[in-house]
Amino acid sequence: MHTVNLNHALSQIEQHWQPHIVGELNDQHVRLAKLSGEFIWHAHENADELFLVLHGRLEMQFRDRTVRLDEGEFIIVPRGVEHCPRADQECHVLLFEPAETLNTGDVTSERTVRDMKRI
Repeated sequence: MHTVNLNHALSQIEQHWQPHIVGELNDQHVRLAKLSGEFIWHAHENADELFLVLHGRLEMQFRDRTVRLDEGEFIIVPRGVEHCPRADQECHVLLFEPAETLNTGDVTSERTVRDMKRI
């Protein structure tokens, strides 16, 4: 058992859209990522996904609307719901999702991270 300093962990992340594992519990990962720009449209057929904004602003795009999140706010994207995260300026997020969940869900692209680094 140990503590995790989120600011220190975030200082070790150099690339946008590259989630890093900072904890595990009950077959779930706690991940940190820095986001900037627009990601890709995707869904996670078998996994809900929690996004907690630690710094900046995140826009979660859905096909029928966009939800804006400020620091200290989170959203849970239900399994199977197509979404596309976007951050006009750098945004830091904590994610909570099943360990086997790929960051790009049902889409394989150059942004797919199959072997996430641990901090």
